[in-house]
Amino acid sequence: MVNMSQHMERDYGLEKDDKISNSVIRRLPVYLRHVQTLRAAGIQTISSQQMGVQLDMNPAQIRKDFAYFGEFGRKGVGYDIEYLEHMLLQILHLDRQIGVALVGAGHLGIALSNYARFQSERITIMALFDNDPVKIGTHIGDLIVQDMKFLREQCHDRNIEMGIIAVPAAVAQDVCDRLVEGQVRVILNFAPTNLRVPKHVILRTTDFTTELQALAYYIAR
Repeated sequence: MVNMSQHMERDYGLEKDDKISNSVIRRLPVYLRHVQTLRAAGIQTISSQQMGVQLDMNPAQIRKDFAYFGEFGRKGVGYDIEYLEHMLLQILHLDRQIGVALVGAGHLGIALSNYARFQSERITIMALFDNDPVKIGTHIGDLIVQDMKFLREQCHDRNIEMGIIAVPAAVAQDVCDRLVEGQVRVILNFAPTNLRVPKHVILRTTDFTTELQALAYYIAR
């Protein structure tokens, strides 16, 4: 079962008058992953009731989420799996390749750059940066660690739209500013600090320590 409330990241930069809530957007990748699993298993159609049971969600919520983007199912038939996958990919802009710049070639950065799903999905880490002279020029998988001074230029020239920050908190804002100057549109921040971005940039911060501390509350319950 999937618990839809398990993530507690903070989001910034979303327009206040956005008609589609952030919680709806966060559920879309879960629907996509489930639909892709069903397609791989040879299943051709599914109802919102069946999907609700499988995802431990209210079927009405699933129908409401889909309705924001159009009518994807047929009454009495349900959703065509192949078509639903196609539409979810389109809504999430995953019907094309999205380039990512990863900043930070420490333990976390190496783990992220080696994450197998980045090699098979449509979101691809295209460039890796660090400011440590020892790391610059080394190979991590298929990537060569580049000097931070080329970050803005590389993001702009290679049309990189997404950035991942995996650096110490003290330098995270500087990295964030360089990504924004390189016209990166969305940023995932792993540094344990709050960052500032312009309104047109979407920033999501995930703090492992905070997550673990919050989970600790439930140990005795």
